[in-house]
Amino acid sequence: WWREILIIAAVNVVYETVRNLSAGKPAKAYSNALLIIDWQRNLGIWHEQAMQKFALGFTPLIVAANYFYGSIYIAATLFTLIFLYSKFPDDYPLFRNTLMIGTLCGLIGFALFPLMPPRLLDDTLLLHGANANLWFGFVDTLVEYPTFWSFNDAAMKTISNQFAAMPSLHCGWAFWAFISLLPRMKAWWSKTLVILYPIVTTYVVVITANHYVLDAVAGFALFTFAYFVAKAFTRAGRGTPITTAN
Repeated sequence: WWREILIIAAVNVVYETVRNLSAGKPAKAYSNALLIIDWQRNLGIWHEQAMQKFALGFTPLIVAANYFYGSIYIAATLFTLIFLYSKFPDDYPLFRNTLMIGTLCGLIGFALFPLMPPRLLDDTLLLHGANANLWFGFVDTLVEYPTFWSFNDAAMKTISNQFAAMPSLHCGWAFWAFISLLPRMKAWWSKTLVILYPIVTTYVVVITANHYVLDAVAGFALFTFAYFVAKAFTRAGRGTPITTAN
């Protein structure tokens, strides 16, 4: 188990370091955001403004979304790894490798396509005096409502690349947990929770104005790709799997 902890910790250090070193310039991140918005409008899926406006009418929903955004992706990912390692050891290497490949490949997207999240769009307009017709009205809920942390915290400003939005790894990791856990759950309630997890995550990242819908789609696609890459070279694992799960 200590070897697995070291592997996962090493991948996390590489991910955090490279992600923050690859921060793009605000002007490029802003132009990419306008491109994403145009694509979504053409596809008929530009609903982020309406979704957040509706959610802002229910403060408990926004507060819950903030806490979900700031914590569940870590807890759910760790739970999935521990669950697979202890209950399904033969399956564990495949999904560990899927997680690592998807996470590290996400760095390519961050470097090649820096993307300004919705919550920062109007800050850019204020700074550069852009056309008022481009005012979007998104609220940075992590700043305006209670939560564990926000990107405006001094520590987060130092360690966080705020333009690392495409793909959404919150959504990618949720999809990874979904494909890892769903076939191994037996009870209806546990299957329901697993199915809801990527759906709720997508809703949360949108109403908190941290991502666009296409960021979530890219996260799902990335981890689908990572799964098939991992499957091509991963040998089944550590011992006899235990097939009972709640």
